[in-house]
Amino acid sequence: MAEDRDALDQLIAIRGSIDNIDAALVHLLAERFKFTQQVGHLKATHGLPASDPAREARQIDRLRALAIDANLDPAFAEKWFNFVVAEVIHHHEVLAAGDA
Repeated sequence: MAEDRDALDQLIAIRGSIDNIDAALVHLLAERFKFTQQVGHLKATHGLPASDPAREARQIDRLRALAIDANLDPAFAEKWFNFVVAEVIHHHEVLAAGDA
């Protein structure tokens, strides 16, 4: 069936695009973590706390607005951000403890 083959070809092409975006996201996250590591070193060196709740709240507001503009569920964007921030804070705590 030609229609089934066309649909399968489209599916393969769309999934290829998704795979490319996933790869880009991983590389962007790696870049982000390079910068958060720098922040962690500065915080550890100067005895600053690992988390900054006021900044995190501002970032959540900013990312929720960006998500709305991008037609993305803002609750999802906030969950993603909280997940990333939890990992960053963990890294900062490890640096502050001198375990890194």
